[in-house]
Amino acid sequence: MPDGSSALTLTLHKAIGEIPRADWDACAGPDNPFVSYGFLSAVEDSGSANARTGWLPQHAVLRDGGAVVAVAPMYAKSHSYGEYVFDHGWARAFEQAGGSYYPKLQVAVPFSPVPGPRLLVRPGCGVPAAALAQALAQAGRELDVSSVHATFCSEADFSVLGEAGWLQRIGTQFHWRNDGFATFDDFLGALSSRKRKSIRRERRDANGCGLEFLALRGPEIGKRDWAAFYEFYTSTVDRKWGSAYLTPKFFPLLGERLGERVVLMLARKDGVPVAGALNLAGTDALYGRNWGCRGEFPFLHFELCYYRAIDFAIAHGLARVEAGAQGEHKIQRGYRPVPTYSAHMIYHAGLRRAVANFLDQERPAMLAEIEALAAASPFRQDGEAE
Repeated sequence: MPDGSSALTLTLHKAIGEIPRADWDACAGPDNPFVSYGFLSAVEDSGSANARTGWLPQHAVLRDGGAVVAVAPMYAKSHSYGEYVFDHGWARAFEQAGGSYYPKLQVAVPFSPVPGPRLLVRPGCGVPAAALAQALAQAGRELDVSSVHATFCSEADFSVLGEAGWLQRIGTQFHWRNDGFATFDDFLGALSSRKRKSIRRERRDANGCGLEFLALRGPEIGKRDWAAFYEFYTSTVDRKWGSAYLTPKFFPLLGERLGERVVLMLARKDGVPVAGALNLAGTDALYGRNWGCRGEFPFLHFELCYYRAIDFAIAHGLARVEAGAQGEHKIQRGYRPVPTYSAHMIYHAGLRRAVANFLDQERPAMLAEIEALAAASPFRQDGEAE
């Protein structure tokens, strides 16, 4: 038992439906929709996270004398796809040495490189997050897997997991920060003149194509909108990755279960959808997820995914926009580099030592890269002329 307490017990569940929704959401809280019962159940009930895709639910529930005090979204993985924190090299090296890297356990949100809490502890329960970290590590040992990985975890979880002996890894994403802007022009005013003119030109060209732009929420998104968006999603996946994890049922089910938290930025031409960008709204952030387009329109990706997201965040008083993985081109459009965090419990002594050595070199290099990327910011420096 974690912390040596016989009152704490951990159970693993093969479906989130085995866990009462009220208990899960009491631990997950309202801030990040990706760890909500609604999102995770939509992923499972749509047939997106299952044996077909290699994401088998093993959701962790920590109880104190029978009461649910903490949970973690966890999956048994037979591969490393759909994670966005790349450990293929670790797997290859271990298997070349005669080990079996898979199966492994992944504490994560499937197919979603969205930072957020992973050690979901019910507020006021008196049980520390460290108890859940210890229980997850113990579960991995008892199941005889090679490793347990908590990816895109919060900085607070990163610290707790590190103190519990998990190896720590840093990555980077690009987020837009709302510095009290009242309008999009206020945001542009914080940029250098050249970058401000560039963004205005991109928006002018995107909006000069005869397109109608809408920001639809929850029940405003109809079946035809979802059908069109699924076509956009699959065309993008086919072009970039070649494997669509999310099924046609997922997106309408998401809209049904998360309601107003689902925000679909849609572009129509003569009443017909030609592009869409899916976002989820948290209490203080707008999270960009999937995007797709039919046809060629100048700067439409930037308009629909970045600038319309900024417009929405300003209008709704959100503190930031998180626009997903990768994309250094986001910097010139006002998105700043920020660190992302993951933690890894590896049981084989030799593999653990090799990965620890790799991460000891990667972390300072990644922090230096973030600093260098920040220096390329389009924002005016103190004292810089308009």
